[in-house]
Formats: sequence, structure tokens, C-alpha cells
Amino acid sequence: MADPTEAERAALAAINKASDPKVLRNLIANARRLGSERVMKAAFSRLCEVQPTALPGSLEHDVWQSIFALEEMISGERGKTVRLSRTRQKISRDGERRTVSDLALKATPSDGFYDLVQRGYPELTFEAVVLRHPQEFDDQTIAAARLRLSDAGLNPDIVSPAHGA
Repeated sequence: MADPTEAERAALAAINKASDPKVLRNLIANARRLGSERVMKAAFSRLCEVQPTALPGSLEHDVWQSIFALEEMISGERGKTVRLSRTRQKISRDGERRTVSDLALKATPSDGFYDLVQRGYPELTFEAVVLRHPQEFDDQTIAAARLRLSDAGLNPDIVSPAHGA
């Protein structure tokens, strides 16, 4: 990828300081209109970081980051607000840890897994979340997450680096 232009550098600096989802969505729309993939991806990543209310780096933050990211992607593609209602309901009933574990242990990957991998965000899958938070899950769940990522042609160690690595 070529070096960023002056305008891209200015936009990237603004993105790093932004915490308002509306501002970030506008930056994404402008970058898309101007054809700046670099700025669009940076603004999208920042949007996904600022939306969860949980402590950054926590399991809960990573789970909600994944949910918000997929909702944003699908909403943008469909031109209307989309919510992952079944996942949100399961989290309300069972909590983030159990929901992630149950989906990672399913015999077949969830639609969300395929959606995130196909869109180029495998690090946002719940399987990647499991591997970033191994202390939160049992060995069976960790093994299932690694296998699912491997079966999708992904290197689990690259897709799910530990926080701060």
C-alpha cells in the first residue's frame, strides 16, 4: 500500500482521537466516497473499539466489539439497521462467556463466523476472542476455537494475538 497522503494522515490523526460513533461513521462514509481504504478501515476499527462500554481488553469488551462490528458491516451493506438479536438475547440469558463458548463448540460455524472471515475480520470472530482470553475458557473450547480457525485456513496464532503482543 502506498504511503498515506496528507489528507489521509490528517484523517488518521482525527480517527485516533475520535470517540463519537457518529463522527466515526461520517469518516467511514467520506473515506468510502473518496476511495481511501486505509482511512475507512482505520475509522471502522476505531468505531468498533469505542462502542462497547466494557473495559477495553476484557472478554466482555472483545465480545461486544465483535457484535457491534458485524452489525455495522451488515447494516452498511443493507442500508438499514441490523441487530444480532439472537446473539444479544443469548448473552442476556447466559452471559458473554457462555455464549461465546457455546458458539465455539457448535459442530458447524455460526453465520457470524463466516461473515467476519469473508469480510476480512477473522480477529473479530468469537473463536479469536476465545484464544485471546484462554483463562476464561476450558481446554475443550480453546481446542475447538483453534480447530475452527485452522479449518478456515487461518493461523490461530496470527488471528488471535494476545493483548499487548
